[in-house]
Amino acid sequence: MRIAVAGGSGTVGRYVLESAKDAGHDTVVLSRSSGVDLRSGEGLATVLAGVEVIIDTSNSDTTDGAMAQAFFVDVTRRLHAAGALARVQRLVTLSIVGIDDFPLGYYRAKLAQEAQALSGPLTANVVRATQFHEFAAQLLVRTKRGPLAVVPQMRLQPIAARTVGHELVHAALSPPIRPIVEIAGPRQESLVKMARCVVRQRGQRALVVALRVPGKAGRKMRSGALVATSDARLLGPTFDEWLATDDARLPLF
Repeated sequence: MRIAVAGGSGTVGRYVLESAKDAGHDTVVLSRSSGVDLRSGEGLATVLAGVEVIIDTSNSDTTDGAMAQAFFVDVTRRLHAAGALARVQRLVTLSIVGIDDFPLGYYRAKLAQEAQALSGPLTANVVRATQFHEFAAQLLVRTKRGPLAVVPQMRLQPIAARTVGHELVHAALSPPIRPIVEIAGPRQESLVKMARCVVRQRGQRALVVALRVPGKAGRKMRSGALVATSDARLLGPTFDEWLATDDARLPLF
């Protein structure tokens, strides 16, 4: 099977490519490096020739709600239109667990992406995942200023990006049972504690300061609104197990 991956160089996309290749499938990356502009659709028709499934792990380069929504909706619409012309059979879209009633513009943008993905014309399904094990390290990179790194108080149930990549390929190759499926890591964690573990594991010098985010969003973060639901499949490794793997030392995206 020939599989196209949007966002193939990102945190999850690289594992989608690896998993698909390991299973013996042909892959192509939908990116500027392959002559594709996901927003305008330029180059999509050529690259999608012979593709049977598109896996979309692309991400907006901003968390601004309006801008992120414009990106996700535009890209999804383009993938549907170009995919239909190229006779692609399926679209599998990566999303996030717990976003239905979460008061953040970025999460509303992901909901809009899901709606666009499921509106056709391609047969589509959505795989919702909890935050990645890599999330804590990514936050440290973004927030560290001098010796301090500010990390929000948050209860989550992280999953390895490698596991998510494998599950996206599995979803692409399996008959869709439900429009939306959920996957999560095996154990709940504190994001602040995760960040402190990353600092120790990488031998960094940083004081991780816990930030109590105000308002409804902050309350939902602390209460565990983004942990696994009863419908989620729980998949390893745990965060501690992941920290001992080579994946925990890879460059961040």
